[in-house]
Amino acid sequence: MQKRPPIIVVMGHVDHGKTTLLDYIRKTSIASREAGGITQAIGAYEIVYKEEKITFIDTPGHEAFSNMRAYGAQVADLAILVVAADDGVKPQTKEALQAILDAKIPYVVAVNKIDKNNADIERTKRDLASAGVALEGEGGNVSWQQISAKTGDGVSDLLDLILLATEMEELTFDPSAPASGVILTSRLDPRRGITTGVILKDGTLTRGSTIATHHAKGKVKFLEDSTGKMVDSLIPSAPALVIGFEDLPQVGEPFLSGTEAQVVSFFTSKKERIVPSGAPEEENAIRLIVKADEMASLEALKLTIENLKLPASPRFIDTGVGNITETDVKLAGSTGALLVGFKTKIDKAAENLAKSQHTIVIDSPIIYELGKRIQEYAKKLVPKEVRRIEVLATFGEPKGKERVVGGRVVLGPIKNQESFEIWQNEKQIGGGKIMNLQSGKKDVSSAEADQEVGLLIQTSDPIKAGYFLLFSDPE
Repeated sequence: MQKRPPIIVVMGHVDHGKTTLLDYIRKTSIASREAGGITQAIGAYEIVYKEEKITFIDTPGHEAFSNMRAYGAQVADLAILVVAADDGVKPQTKEALQAILDAKIPYVVAVNKIDKNNADIERTKRDLASAGVALEGEGGNVSWQQISAKTGDGVSDLLDLILLATEMEELTFDPSAPASGVILTSRLDPRRGITTGVILKDGTLTRGSTIATHHAKGKVKFLEDSTGKMVDSLIPSAPALVIGFEDLPQVGEPFLSGTEAQVVSFFTSKKERIVPSGAPEEENAIRLIVKADEMASLEALKLTIENLKLPASPRFIDTGVGNITETDVKLAGSTGALLVGFKTKIDKAAENLAKSQHTIVIDSPIIYELGKRIQEYAKKLVPKEVRRIEVLATFGEPKGKERVVGGRVVLGPIKNQESFEIWQNEKQIGGGKIMNLQSGKKDVSSAEADQEVGLLIQTSDPIKAGYFLLFSDPE
């Protein structure tokens, strides 16, 4: 067994400075100009601090990626919980803390934005205590450090804290074991094919070896380290970009790379998904075809849709990575599904086909915007119950345009002086207006469901028992 570097995940509330902290550490520790791009592709990077390697997972901060943050905590050896000194503990701070506790990994606290004029460290410490975080010096044993991710103040002390905390964990790996780790990113590159960001936790990952998750397999054709350099092999806790999977692996899946027999056994052993694929089929389910630029975005969008308040359960007819194609549009047309694109484009031929067959396509690079538009679509899709009266009888002969009818309120309330449409079965045959409304032979201003009413109405159209008066809601 050999010592391996620690894997660190940075977590906390949105806008509390997680990305700024990760960017500062990367820019001050990695010389390569390509480091930013390769970091995004892999989802992690490796630095050298005081001759010690440290790997950071670059997890997204949006709350829609809560499953990614939870998974990130599970693969990490230690977490940094970032809390802004000018804002204190917020809902996502508590969510991140719970993910850390569920993963049963140690953590340290970084109290960020101490450079702000309205920074209140004492209040932040009280907030943390209320959330169950007992800091060192405040009656607890959770290490913490004041920092400014913007200026870099205190960041080196935070890195010292990380090395000290992880030294006690005695992290090791077996270089002769089959290479294993976790999938961080997964996307289809138009030029290079399927590119997968991984983080290695045990064994030695070599170029040319067979690799598999529970859902995808292939061979490591190309292997790049976290600086973008092509390498023949890597040892933990290295982040790497792997090119060679035949299918897109799921973000968060474990992988194994070893002998053909080991990999085949691993590939066929388990087929569960990290993220649920959607609600079970229902008669009035909202059908969706979802495309995104990469696997992480796709899983995040699906999670967002599953958490939307919709009038019916979502059903994913198909999901995938890449542009929206003619095949997607044809499938949407045959299944009555809504086509949703996240950070992706629609092919010109697909766009023309969508227009000709009146297929609805919504796309946006902003996940909130997509969620809002899906909700608007769903509201229009599910028919709304209309206020209406069932006509039970008509009385006397018409006097000009005036008629007297009796009816029952099916869905109310119905108000005096309201206009209405006259419907027979599924066909509108006219309209009119209530001139007087009675219930129990008394004039009333409104009537509720199941009330029997008498109406003096004004209409030029025929009306009989069995017809319905429909009342629209104001816009």
